[in-house]
Amino acid sequence: MMAWIQSLREMLEPHPGLYAALVVCALCVAAWLANFVTKKVLLRALRRALRATVMPAVAGDGRDFRFGVIPRLANIVPALVLMAGVALVPGLPDVVVKVVRNVGAAFIALTVAMAVSKALDMVDALYGRRKNARSKPIKGYLQLVKIVVFAVAAVLMIAALIDRSPLVLLSGLGAMMAVLILVFQDTLLSIVAGVTVSSNDMIRVGDWIEMPSANADGDVVDISLHTIKVQNWDKTVTAVPIKRFLSESFKNWRGMSESGGRRIKRALHLDQSSVRFLDAAEQQRLHRLRLIDDYLDGKEDEIAQWNAQQREWVERDTANARRLTNVGTFRAYVMRYLRAHPGIHQDMTLLVRQLQPGATGLPLEIYCFTSDTRWGVYEDIQSDIFDHLLAILPEFGLRVFQEPTGYDLRDGLSATRTLPSDETTVAME
Repeated sequence: MMAWIQSLREMLEPHPGLYAALVVCALCVAAWLANFVTKKVLLRALRRALRATVMPAVAGDGRDFRFGVIPRLANIVPALVLMAGVALVPGLPDVVVKVVRNVGAAFIALTVAMAVSKALDMVDALYGRRKNARSKPIKGYLQLVKIVVFAVAAVLMIAALIDRSPLVLLSGLGAMMAVLILVFQDTLLSIVAGVTVSSNDMIRVGDWIEMPSANADGDVVDISLHTIKVQNWDKTVTAVPIKRFLSESFKNWRGMSESGGRRIKRALHLDQSSVRFLDAAEQQRLHRLRLIDDYLDGKEDEIAQWNAQQREWVERDTANARRLTNVGTFRAYVMRYLRAHPGIHQDMTLLVRQLQPGATGLPLEIYCFTSDTRWGVYEDIQSDIFDHLLAILPEFGLRVFQEPTGYDLRDGLSATRTLPSDETTVAME
C-alpha cells in the first residue's frame, strides 16, 4: 500500500496541485467513511442496547424518541481524521494546518457540549417517568447544568481558535465577574427563585394557580429555569418569570384539590320586608317538610316552656312571647338540607349564617364544601343547591330581594292608574 502511494506521488510530482487535490479528496472520503462506520456499524449495537433498556422508559407512550446523543458523538471521529490528516496535504502552509486543527478542536468542544445537552434531555425524560417528578421537577437544574456546559465549551472553543491555553482566559474572568453578574443577573435571580420554589414545594406541574398581577389563572404546564408557563382557562398560555413568585403574591389551589373539598361561599339576599313571625297554621303546615319536622317539634316545646315561665308578661302583650320566625326556620331548613345532601363534604366546615343587612336585603350566606373538587361537578352541585332553595323560599313566606325591573315598574304604574271595575281614573287624595 505504501509502495503504491509512493509511486503515485512520484507520478504526480510534476503536478503538485493535482496531487494536493487528490490528497484532500482522499482525506474527505476517509472522514466520511469514518463517520459512516461509526454511526452505522460500531454504534448499532449500542443503539439496540439503549432501545432494550433505557429507551422504552422514555418512548413508552409511542413517541419517536430521536437518538440525539449518538450522532453528535459520532461527528467527533471525522473531525479527528481531518485534524490528523491535514498535515499530509503537500504544500499546505503551517498556518493553514494550525487553523484547521484549531477549528477542529473548537468543533469537537461544541459537539461534545451539544451531546451533553441531549443527554440531559434524556435524563429529564427518564426522570419524568417517576411518580414524584411532578412534585419535584429537575428541568430548571438541568438547564443550569446546560448553561455551565456551554459556558465551558465557549471558553474551550475560544481558546482553541486563538491557540491559547484555557487557563489564560479563565484568569481574566475574575476581573469581568462584576460585568458577568450584571449581564446574568436575571439568570442568577431565577436560579435562586427556582431553588426556593422547588425546595419549599410551592409550585408543581399540574397545580392550579392564580396570579392577578400577571393575568395568570390556570394550570401550570411547565417549570423551567427562567419561567413558569401557565395555561389559562381560555387556553392561552402565560409565561411568568419564576422570580416573580417570590416577590409577588399568588394563590395555589393544590390544597383544595388534596383536601377533597371545594368551598361554596354564596349568599341568598332576602327581602327584609318578608321577614315575620310564623302563626300556628303556618307552623303546622311546615311540619309536612321532613327535614325540619323534628326541629319544629323541639323548638315548639322549648318556646312553650319559656312562655309558660313568662306567662304574666306574655298575657300582657304577645310581643313578650317567644315565637318562631320564618327566616330562622328557613335557616334551620337550609342547614338540614345541606347535611342531607350527598354532594356536600360533611367533615368540613358547614355554616348557614346571616350577614349584615344592607341596601340589597338580608344576606343569608351558605358556607360549605363540596365532596368533589372537579370544576364541572362543583358547579352542578352548587347550582342544584341554590335552585332548590330559591324555589322553596315561598313555602316560608320569604322573598328574594332584587332591583325593580322595567316590567315591575310598568305593572305597578298600571295598577295605580286604573280601577278594576268601572274604568274610572283613580282620584289622588
